[in-house]
Amino acid sequence: MTDITQASKEIIEAGKTLYQMGQVPATSGNFSMRLDDGDIAITISGKHRGKLTEQDIMQVDLDGQPLADKKPSAETLLHTQLYQEFERVNAVLHPHAMNAILLARRYSDFIKLKNYELLKAFDGVTTHTESIIIPVFENDQNIPRLAKKVQGYLDLNEKIYAYVIKGHGLYVWGHTMEEAMQYNEVLDYLFACELKSKD
Repeated sequence: MTDITQASKEIIEAGKTLYQMGQVPATSGNFSMRLDDGDIAITISGKHRGKLTEQDIMQVDLDGQPLADKKPSAETLLHTQLYQEFERVNAVLHPHAMNAILLARRYSDFIKLKNYELLKAFDGVTTHTESIIIPVFENDQNIPRLAKKVQGYLDLNEKIYAYVIKGHGLYVWGHTMEEAMQYNEVLDYLFACELKSKD
């Protein structure tokens, strides 16, 4: 059962872990979880992600409208968009991971990962010969406009696990917070492999 109390605990732990990994310096990044009642628990704006407390997590509805007198992340729409698109998704992470940011500078549209045994960590991938496409989007301070570009890609493609915003960071999601964290860890490792292989 995922209520706001349970979701807050998992989000706080995710923030600590990602901060220790160097992926959410200071107040960067944001995290969320779907609640059993259909609302979304999400980090509020402007709080250090490695030092989150229950007061730093708030609820919004599926359209991203605040359900408390707090300010949600400016990128809330990018989270709720994924919950609306994928019924299976119950957790979304947005770290400002260095490997994702650096690798995305080398690609205009997408990053293709293939011939890595670790790809089998993703649901539905059974062999290293399969490839995973991670779309890359240009950064945009106009979040509704950016969300529209992301939606256009989601509408035309299947088997999507994550995407990268250039110079900004990664969006990755999963059925549970544990799965989302695992996917993030795998992608960070594979992005590092790609960066080193092209040096």
